[in-house]
Amino acid sequence: MASARHDQRTGADAIVDGKAEAIAELMLEVAQCFFRIRALGQKTGLITSWGGGAYGFMRSLALLGPLTVPQIAQMRPTSRQRMQRLADELAAEGLVEFIDNPKHRRSKLVQLTRKGAARYGELNAQLMAIASTMGVALDEADIRKTAEVVRQLSNDVKVRSEQLG
Repeated sequence: MASARHDQRTGADAIVDGKAEAIAELMLEVAQCFFRIRALGQKTGLITSWGGGAYGFMRSLALLGPLTVPQIAQMRPTSRQRMQRLADELAAEGLVEFIDNPKHRRSKLVQLTRKGAARYGELNAQLMAIASTMGVALDEADIRKTAEVVRQLSNDVKVRSEQLG
């Protein structure tokens, strides 16, 4: 049901319907959940102390094989420079290595080392152990449907963000 709301910033009255309110509430809940996930990830080593997603970076390499830093950055809402910093950090730890790229002389490929593949396996097992203790009141179908809804919302946000510049 639509209702009138006064916007304090613009001074205008906006018509807001129940679906819009629900989407806004979902977005805010997802954001709050993200920050909690990030804090948990930092405590468990899934996310570096400065916020880089070491696990996600290594997961991309484990699932897709060697990639360039720009390719990895394109998969995330982040800059190439941030992903380069993470790649360099992981390389310094011996978890990834830079190899020649047959398609591009200057843009090296990043791949997991044996140590990196083992560490990814450990992190993945740790994530599954944490995940297995959560959401006990939800069934698998609800969780999968929620993941799909969040994925669709994320794609809509990405499109809107690209339209804005």
